[in-house]
Amino acid sequence: MLKKRVVVTGYGVVSCVGNNVEDFWSALVEGRCGLGPITKFDASEYRTQIAGEVKNFDIGEYLPFKDAKRMDLFCQYALAAGDEALKSAGLPINFLESDFDENRVGVLVSSGIGGIIATTTQNSILMEKGPGRVSPLAIPMMIADSASGDLSIRYGAKGPNFGIVSACASGCHSIGEAYWMIVRGDADIMLAGGSEESVMPLCIAGFASMKAMSTRNDDPLHASRPFDLNRDGFVAAEGAAVMILEELEHAQKRGATILAEMVGYGATGDGYHITSPDPLGDGDARAFRMALGHAGLTPEDVDYINAHGTSTQLNDKYETIAIKTAFGDATKNIAVSSTKGTTGHALGAAGALECVACVKAIENQLIPPTINYETPDPECDLNVTPNEAVERSVRVAINNNLGFGGHNAVVIFKKFED
Repeated sequence: MLKKRVVVTGYGVVSCVGNNVEDFWSALVEGRCGLGPITKFDASEYRTQIAGEVKNFDIGEYLPFKDAKRMDLFCQYALAAGDEALKSAGLPINFLESDFDENRVGVLVSSGIGGIIATTTQNSILMEKGPGRVSPLAIPMMIADSASGDLSIRYGAKGPNFGIVSACASGCHSIGEAYWMIVRGDADIMLAGGSEESVMPLCIAGFASMKAMSTRNDDPLHASRPFDLNRDGFVAAEGAAVMILEELEHAQKRGATILAEMVGYGATGDGYHITSPDPLGDGDARAFRMALGHAGLTPEDVDYINAHGTSTQLNDKYETIAIKTAFGDATKNIAVSSTKGTTGHALGAAGALECVACVKAIENQLIPPTINYETPDPECDLNVTPNEAVERSVRVAINNNLGFGGHNAVVIFKKFED
C-alpha cells in the first residue's frame, strides 16, 4: 500500500504575542517580546514575577458564557485556536451539518499540565467548604484530555480523539501522532496541537522552587534569552495552537490551500533524568535521525531548525550537542532559532506554536530570530539567527521539543511539491 501523504491546510493560535496566526507570526519576525509582569495574581512574594500572559482574550467571541464556564481556561484557548484553524482551512465548524464524513475527522490536542486552575480552585473549595460543594464539573475540567474532548464535541468530529501528556513535548508529540493516524489511514483530517494555562500560582511557585525560571523581574522583555551566555532560566507562558493535518488527496479534492507537507516524525526517550536532558544529547539526536529516516531526507536537506531553546543553562547546551550529533558537518549550514525569546515557554503548547512557526517560515521563506542574543556561548555554537529575521530559502523546517521525563519529539515540514 502506498504511503499516504499528509499536508497542513490550516492553523490557529492563541499566545502572549497575539490571538491569531498573523499577529503571532508578525511578533516572531519583528522580535516583539510578549513577556511582562504577572497580572493574574499577586506575585510579589514569588522568586519569579514575570510570564507570558495571553492578553485581550474573550471566550465570548466563540461561546456563550454558560457554555464557556463549563471549560477550564486551557480548553477555552484550544477552542479559539481550533476555530481559527478550521476557518483558515476552509472547513466547517460543525462536521455533522456538512458533507464531510465526521467519522474520518479526529482531534488530538494535548496539554502538559491540564486544568490546573480547576484543580486548585476545587481543592480549595473542598478544604474550606466540604465535599458537597465541589463542582460536578471538577473532574472533566481538570483532566488533560478535556481539550480534545471539548473540541470533538464542538466540531462533531468522531474520528480518533485523545490527548498526550509528555510535559513540554506534548504539543509536538500530538502533531506527530496525528500525522501517523493519517498515514496509516485512520483519519482524513486531524486537528492537532497543544494548549496550556500555566500562569497561575502553583505552577509559577513550583518552577521557581526548581530554580528553572529567570529572575530578571525588572527586565521581562530581555529575560528569555535562548543560547545566550548569560541566560538564567525560562519564562513561563500560556496559549494554544492547533493545526489542520489532512490527507493529500482529500485536501486536493476539496480544493484546499496547501501550506506545507508534513513528512517526518521522531519520538524517543532519554532514560536519564526527570528534568535534565541527556548531557550527550543521545535521545534527542536519535529523534532527529528517526524523523529524517521517515522523511527520506538527509541532514544536508534541512534548512531550518526551530529549537526547543528554553533559555536554561542545561537545555540549550545539551540541545546544541544533540543537533551537532545528529547533523554533523551539515550543522554549519542550518539556520537555527528559538522563538521562546519572544513567546516565553508555553510548556505543552510550545511545540504546537513552534510548528506553526515552521510552516510560516516555509510559506514566507523567512527565519524568525532568536532575540535577546547578546553574548555568544561557546558551548552553544549554532547559527542561532541572532536578533534579526533572515530571508532564506526554506524547503525543509524541523521543530524540536523536549519534556521533563526525558521525552523527545521532532517533526519535519517540507515545502509542498505536487
